[in-house]
Amino acid sequence: MGGKAEVKVKIPFGNKYLDAVFSVPEKKPTYGMILTHGAGGDMNFPHLVSLAACLASHGVLCLRFTCKGLNIAYRAKAFKTVVEYLKLSDDYKLSGVFLAGRSMGSRAAASVVRQLSQDDDDDDFIQGLVCLSYPLHRPKLQSKLRDEDLLLIRCPVLFVSGSADEMCEKQLLEGVVSKMKAPKKIHWIDKANHGMAVKGRTADDVMEEINAQVFSWLRENMELEHK
Repeated sequence: MGGKAEVKVKIPFGNKYLDAVFSVPEKKPTYGMILTHGAGGDMNFPHLVSLAACLASHGVLCLRFTCKGLNIAYRAKAFKTVVEYLKLSDDYKLSGVFLAGRSMGSRAAASVVRQLSQDDDDDDFIQGLVCLSYPLHRPKLQSKLRDEDLLLIRCPVLFVSGSADEMCEKQLLEGVVSKMKAPKKIHWIDKANHGMAVKGRTADDVMEEINAQVFSWLRENMELEHK
């Protein structure tokens, strides 16, 4: 794996700062990924740390950040601030960035992708969206789907969800995805719940599967850009 540096930064947000950490690849990166956590926890949630380390070891700059708060509009506003911060960074001149989140963080990421794609000055900086355990509905409340942002997104989207996720029934996500206009892919983690726990499998084993799926999808989408 070798040579990945972690650089802590504080990103101005309103009258305070968001804590964030860059995972910096050895070679100068062309693409980056911004990652954030779900309703609980922070940027040091094990799945995010593992994914950032994996992607940085393959040459993708990762920036994960913490934003506490259960208001989705607030979380999206924070995410948008981090996108602007990375876009204007003098240290890293990236061709494009992928947005990623876990659970509520993926809802915030989807909201930002939709907002920015509808802006007139959209310049293709955002290359795609990765949703880990997207919370399509509240547990046992399948009648109310959180699909409004997904249906308006145009850039490529990868969903990684557990087939036993209590907040994302398999058939319901497949139904929403079939209506999406964006290029999209779902990878189901067999028998995983919303927290990606699978009976009989270690957390590391499941994380390795998630990381491999995210990286191969990223690589395909980065290659499309170069053509």
